Amino acid sequence: MSDCLTLKRSNCKNCYKCIRHCPVKSIRFSGNQAHIIGNECILCGHCFVVCPQNAKQIVDETEKVQVLLQGEDPVIVSLAPSFIANYPETGIDSMRTALKKLGFYDVEETALGATMVKREYDRILHEEDRDIVISSCCHSVNLLIQKYFPGCLRYLADVVSPMQAHCKDIKRRYPGAKTVFIGPCVAKKDEAEHYKGIVDATLTFEELTAWLKEKDITLERQQDRTDKSLARFFPTTGGILKTMAWDTDKYTSLAIDGVENCIAALKDIEEGRIHNCFIEMSACIGSCIGGPVMEKHRHNPVSDYAAVARYTGKQDFDVDQPEEAEMKKMFEFITQRSAKPSDTEITQILRQMGKFKPSQELNCGSCGYNTCREKAIAIYQGKAEISMCLPYLKDKAESFSDTIVKNTPNGLIVVNDLLEVQQINSSALKMMNLRSPSDIMGAQIVRILDPLPFLNVQKNHRGIYNERTFLAEYDRYVEMTIVPDKESNMLICIMTDVTEEESARQRKEDISRQTVEVADKVVDKQMRIVQEIASLLGETAAETKIALSKLKESITDE
Repeated sequence: MSDCLTLKRSNCKNCYKCIRHCPVKSIRFSGNQAHIIGNECILCGHCFVVCPQNAKQIVDETEKVQVLLQGEDPVIVSLAPSFIANYPETGIDSMRTALKKLGFYDVEETALGATMVKREYDRILHEEDRDIVISSCCHSVNLLIQKYFPGCLRYLADVVSPMQAHCKDIKRRYPGAKTVFIGPCVAKKDEAEHYKGIVDATLTFEELTAWLKEKDITLERQQDRTDKSLARFFPTTGGILKTMAWDTDKYTSLAIDGVENCIAALKDIEEGRIHNCFIEMSACIGSCIGGPVMEKHRHNPVSDYAAVARYTGKQDFDVDQPEEAEMKKMFEFITQRSAKPSDTEITQILRQMGKFKPSQELNCGSCGYNTCREKAIAIYQGKAEISMCLPYLKDKAESFSDTIVKNTPNGLIVVNDLLEVQQINSSALKMMNLRSPSDIMGAQIVRILDPLPFLNVQKNHRGIYNERTFLAEYDRYVEMTIVPDKESNMLICIMTDVTEEESARQRKEDISRQTVEVADKVVDKQMRIVQEIASLLGETAAETKIALSKLKESITDE
């Protein structure tokens, strides 16, 4: 399959909306980015339509077409009949005028090829002995059957699509011509790429609109309705059936739109509950006028259908029906590479997701998968990650935060705007000498703490931080932080028990004071001793002086 639908990596925001809307879950998530699995995708374009970030993009072939126009061969457009819904109040003549200004040789309606296809369907129903016939106009439906319902391949009409029938006819009438299909479908790009030599390039209506705007070309408002245009009904639900000649009682008919409905019908067929039926299948709700590139932001199914109905005549186009062999198209089974896990492996993955019993399998769909088991299979196949499970992440986050709250040595108390206790952890219970949270939950904070700090924080909308307080009733010193949470309108109190630190500080102060007192006493005693020594030294010196003086006098007298 060609890579006609791609992802802009930078835009993916992990909303999983594309997974939720993908009918075959052909999107893989890795590294927080979505990746389209080409081998499994049926190119319905749902992911392109629903992506809120426009992360999905269709490969633009405008430049390829412009290169074709620069060549010598005539380039002729096959214009899908849904154009009348996308470009209201126009007609094939006004579209032809505008597109010729872009350089195209001519513009024809794909409805000409649709007429050929419906005639081949009529022939099959009248001339061949088939049990069930499924229309093969929708390439997404064809891919759905080829990839997921190989048992129904034999019922798929082996007939080319209207696009292919018309482009074959153009090349038959204009040898050497190049053909460009323009329509509302992503899958047609893949169909043109896969079946070489029929359609040389495809454009979407969005690409055409952008090109016309770039060249400042305005579509003229004119209606050119003709009665020979019955196949213009093809892009509507039941439109193929409306054009067919139902003059046989052998078959009943049924028109189904939407991939989910098509899947349900194909399951019924596989189980043998449907017989003798012609089934028109369209992947898009409303058929082609509900296509993913019908300039999606203005799609209106009622007015779009009315526009087609007004433009459609009651008779067939005048076309030369090709030979039966020219209308043949073979469909091969496209194998899937995804392995299927065993029940044991699924159970192991479910346990990794925190789901140990069926009651824990919520099947909420937030990850994009319908059931937890589908998600587990996708994880095994490498499409999904365990972290895509919202309940799992929520439980994990709550468990992690609960572990922190329960095991922190800090006391935590949460009160509401009425100062009623909403949460309290075990450390706070121990500080408050409480046995269990039920002793205080829902009660006023005044029962266990002074409410004044809480009232001040509530009034001023400013927190207090690391304020040291003595809780006399608990004989504890704490450092208290109270902060407001504006989103929840709660006050969060964090208390750190610093009683031992405060006691150690006081003991240190006592020791310091005692040391100073001892030092003072020692100094006083030393001073007294010094004074006493000084006094004794003074008396001894005086006596010595007197004695020496008397000795001096006696020596002198002699």
